[in-house]
Amino acid sequence: MAKGILTNREHQVFKLLIENKTTKEIADELRISEKTVRNHISNAMQKLGVKGRASAVIELIRLGELSI
Repeated sequence: MAKGILTNREHQVFKLLIENKTTKEIADELRISEKTVRNHISNAMQKLGVKGRASAVIELIRLGELSI
């Protein structure tokens, strides 16, 4: 997978996820609905070909998209 696979918003959501924020906290911070947060996470997981949030984070770190 090429670098830059996520949209800016998906990237923002995952940065907040690795800060241990809840879906509600992410929604509040980004001023979007919780459903939209879940959609961003789901879309990113589909792009990455993984089946869970943790797997998505691991893959994003492996790809150099996220750092912790």
